[in-house]
Amino acid sequence: MTSRKLDCELLDQILEKMIHTVDGSKDEIFTIGEQSRAQYESLVEELKQIKMQVNTVIEEGDKLEVQSRHARKRLSEVSRNFNRFSEDEIREAYEKAHTLQVELTTMQHREKQLRDRRDELERRLLGLQEIIERSESLVSQISVVLNYLNQDLKQVGMLLEDAQQKQDFGLRIIEAQEEERKRVSREIHDGPAQMLANVMMRSDLIERTFRDRGQEEGFKEIRSLRQNVRDALYEVRRIIYDLRPMALDDLGLIPTLRKYMATIEEYNGKTKIDFQSLGEGEERRLPPRFEVALFRLAQEAVTNALKHSEASEITVKVEVSSENVNLAVRDNGKGFEMKEIKTKKNKSFGLLGMKERVELLDGKMTIDSKIGLGTFIMIQVPAV
Repeated sequence: MTSRKLDCELLDQILEKMIHTVDGSKDEIFTIGEQSRAQYESLVEELKQIKMQVNTVIEEGDKLEVQSRHARKRLSEVSRNFNRFSEDEIREAYEKAHTLQVELTTMQHREKQLRDRRDELERRLLGLQEIIERSESLVSQISVVLNYLNQDLKQVGMLLEDAQQKQDFGLRIIEAQEEERKRVSREIHDGPAQMLANVMMRSDLIERTFRDRGQEEGFKEIRSLRQNVRDALYEVRRIIYDLRPMALDDLGLIPTLRKYMATIEEYNGKTKIDFQSLGEGEERRLPPRFEVALFRLAQEAVTNALKHSEASEITVKVEVSSENVNLAVRDNGKGFEMKEIKTKKNKSFGLLGMKERVELLDGKMTIDSKIGLGTFIMIQVPAV
């Protein structure tokens, strides 16, 4: 018994160290993001000044071009009729043509320097924008992890009296966290990271396209680049939504679930998701831990249906009354044998995790599934 007590105390100490380390990492990432934002704003101002200087140099260059053309014309006239002009007039014609040509060459060189600096600033701004967005995303993700460590895992520790059971459950949660990190990392690498890398490469080609292939082809490249940016932004928003929608804190459970289901339906493309709200859910706010838990339960149930059931339709119903919150998820997929949950625990961790989360809310969950007839999950938790 003493050994088990020590194990619990050691686990709590490890948890406190994890929270401290993660919180420190969050502050460092936030600082990096703020420094990048300050540098971004400074470069934006510099880019604005550079663009103004480019316009000024172009205008002055155009004027010098006109003057130089007139001077060369005058010099040509003097050269053809050499005997008609005095020595001073000849010298003046040569000197003026030479001076204007030197000034024009200098101006053209200045224009090239400014254009190169402008292009460099635009490339650096793209890189800083990526760093800012990535840091904001990471801070948001770490906030979710901290909230989970500070609330859910500590509550689980208080509820589990047996030290060995607490250790086993903690290890399973850590495994789930690692899998989630791998999934998020893979999605960022395969989605937004690849798209943004493509955006960087294509942005370098746009000026060359304007110069070599003309304005029409240049604008085609810009339109294509704009679409790539939209796609990358969509992927980032989808990943953030998958982690934890910010709207959950602002709007509440029902509006967030409605938007989440619509987003998942649009992203999946093959499965129709019908979301229905009954009772007082639209106006009534639940305690934050209830809203988070119910959102996760709905998310897990729909994700399982999309991954495993091959369903063409999923129906999600939420009913909020004065006493209970009922969450029902039904799909028309291939279903499964109920005994699989008991005989293949390693393959049904999602359902087991849902069951344990429901029990933490003093609720109950029932699952009804048959081969070829789909699956029905009913969750009921007290509203207070």
